[in-house]
Amino acid sequence: MKPKLLVIELWGLGDLIIATPFLQAASERFDVTLVAKPYARDLQARFWTDVKVVPFIAPWTTFKHKYLLWRWPWLGLVRLLSKLRAERFDFGLSARRTAGGEGDPRDHLLLLLARARTRLGYARFGSGLILAGQPARPDPAAHRYESWCVMANALCLELPPREAVVSPRPHLDGDVLVHTGAGQPVRVWPLERYARLVARLRQAGYRVQVACDPDQQEWWSHAGERQLATPRSVTEVFALVDRAGAFIGNDSGPGHLAAFCGVPTFTLFGPQLPEWFAPLHPAAEWLEGKPCPYKPCSDYCRFPAPYCMVNTGDEEVWARVQAFVTRNLPKR
Repeated sequence: MKPKLLVIELWGLGDLIIATPFLQAASERFDVTLVAKPYARDLQARFWTDVKVVPFIAPWTTFKHKYLLWRWPWLGLVRLLSKLRAERFDFGLSARRTAGGEGDPRDHLLLLLARARTRLGYARFGSGLILAGQPARPDPAAHRYESWCVMANALCLELPPREAVVSPRPHLDGDVLVHTGAGQPVRVWPLERYARLVARLRQAGYRVQVACDPDQQEWWSHAGERQLATPRSVTEVFALVDRAGAFIGNDSGPGHLAAFCGVPTFTLFGPQLPEWFAPLHPAAEWLEGKPCPYKPCSDYCRFPAPYCMVNTGDEEVWARVQAFVTRNLPKR
């Protein structure tokens, strides 16, 4: 019988993709249960079928008003803990790290309340008292994938180096998928610039599929985009990625998803750092956001506009994108 492992990853789609090599490796040695946002079920069907998913939207992961305790789903939290306790986990872990390289005490408390026997994580604010094991922390400048590599070592698992995480490439002659959405507005390169980029790609002979978030749909419709997709689930993003030969977009979950499906990606970064969050693909490329004294700012911008994004101009992006698609796709 395999030992039972509880994994906490309550944040974004990109975070779950970065955790995927760990989940795949762990499921071979452990009976793995993952507590994550509901769209983890879509990833489960594609990437880690042996992992049990317990869907939960933690109230402290919302962008605003996260500590209005009277609004928290207390009954749902009690039910979650009751379900987890019944499993009697041998191990529990959280690989989340802050900008300073420290862990998330909220995850550590959840592991304690779930009664996981051996709890692993990166201590912060005294949460080391909760943790039965504290693996050596990766360098604060290291990619977030390294956090999972350290956890794997603690469990006697082996993960490939980041540059060796390779997925089969689906379509060498697919579309250029341009996705203009992101988890927060400060990560979005201006839409009018994306429209000009799309026009230049088409003029250069490439097929382009534009995809956007629901709140951007009206803008693109008014701009005259006729081949617009507005995916509303991870499954619908998969359908677009499976037809793509290259991906261009913001620092967002769909970009990470495309990369792990084998699609070369070009990412326009803003407030976050590529060295932390570059997609897992050996052909991934990016343009770093412009300098700001507050980077990385976790999307809470102090200025009227996110200058790290808006100061990135059309010509600079076109020069990089043109070279990127030339390397990765044939013209039509």
